[in-house]
Amino acid sequence: MYVMSGPYVIRGSVSLPEAELMWRFSRSSGPGGQHVNTSDSQVELRFDLAATEALPEVWKQRALERLAARLVDGVVSVRSSEHRSQWRNRETAAVRLAALLAEATAPPPRPRRATRIPKGINERRLREKKARSETKRGRSGRGWA
Repeated sequence: MYVMSGPYVIRGSVSLPEAELMWRFSRSSGPGGQHVNTSDSQVELRFDLAATEALPEVWKQRALERLAARLVDGVVSVRSSEHRSQWRNRETAAVRLAALLAEATAPPPRPRRATRIPKGINERRLREKKARSETKRGRSGRGWA
């Protein structure tokens, strides 16, 4: 008997609630030999984001906005079938869902503060451009008659 390596932490003290995870198993395409036809190794993990109480309200709203394209009736789903064993696919799907929610609930980046380019830097850039231009003009062969 295996023991899940969870709880799957989203961020800080917030983790995926095991009771709210909905698992579905089906036959996987991919490696497995003769065994593949009889075992349900593909895993689909679903999480009802709209109804969960595990996430703080601010995080939940943020995630609902950012994952709107992936949601079906407020439910986000993740599928995993890269491993031969159902167990490893379960682990992969849970880790993937936790990472997806961590990214979706992250606070927005701080706005960029506009800064002025120092006058000296701009002048040096223009000087170097002019010098480069003179170097290239000298290669043209004009005035060598």
